[in-house]
Amino acid sequence: MLRRTARERRQFIYKRNKDLQEAKLNEKRRALRHALENNKDLNKDLQEDTQLQKDYQYDESKAAQDADLEIDDEYYSLGEREPRVLVTTSRDPSSRLAQFAKEMRLLIPNSFRLNRGNIVVGSLVEAARANDITDIVLLHEHRGIPDSMVISHLPYGPTVSFSLHNVVLRHDIPNTGTMSEAYPHLILENLTSKLGERVKKVLSALFPPDPKESSPRVVTFANSDDYISFRHHLYAKTGPKQVILSEAGPRFEMRLYEVRLGTLDMLDADVEWRLKPYQRHKRQVLAE
Repeated sequence: MLRRTARERRQFIYKRNKDLQEAKLNEKRRALRHALENNKDLNKDLQEDTQLQKDYQYDESKAAQDADLEIDDEYYSLGEREPRVLVTTSRDPSSRLAQFAKEMRLLIPNSFRLNRGNIVVGSLVEAARANDITDIVLLHEHRGIPDSMVISHLPYGPTVSFSLHNVVLRHDIPNTGTMSEAYPHLILENLTSKLGERVKKVLSALFPPDPKESSPRVVTFANSDDYISFRHHLYAKTGPKQVILSEAGPRFEMRLYEVRLGTLDMLDADVEWRLKPYQRHKRQVLAE
């Protein structure tokens, strides 16, 4: 079973990498054609790619093909089916982490909470695959404070890791009332870069598509300086153009620190992106 899963994942990654290489080559061809047609200087990458310049004469027939290559995507069925999410914790969780897991289970429709016990990660992922689970949400803590969240998409990944900051449980917010389990409306703000679009798919895949217009729940992921603020509200109309918002909780800030191509049990999976805070680079990576 494990061999078959690993083989299928390798085949998927191989096909995806070939598609990515073809997409990059098509992008270079478009840039070269645009520079020649507009009499502009070539950038350094195009100047050094002599093979691309030699082959340009054979690419003239593709001048009209400006559509992006459709790349094989792990989230190809997003919006076509309702997700089934498994929420669990690290081993021997504190009472606060267990309470946070309960609140995340109530927050995400069609989710299930599993008491981890002594279940190892490999057995957890295998059981999730056998029960048609689409995503695993794994919560960790440090000294009783929830400090990280790992979201692993099944059956092939990716696995996305976030650090959590300023976690306030629903239990600590006064006058929250009972939790509505209606499908929520999603707001995903300022996730505009390629990596941001990747994260947007990961987060939106946790929630069912097409909530009813009458649903009173609103779930917000708002990015600011690469920190994603999570808020959960209920709203009620008090007039034609007036609404009242009430916080339902929990609330926290998330910071992306790793995107890995593979599931939780694939320790040797390739790293697609990793946070390097002490390396000089553009400050914001989730928004352009």
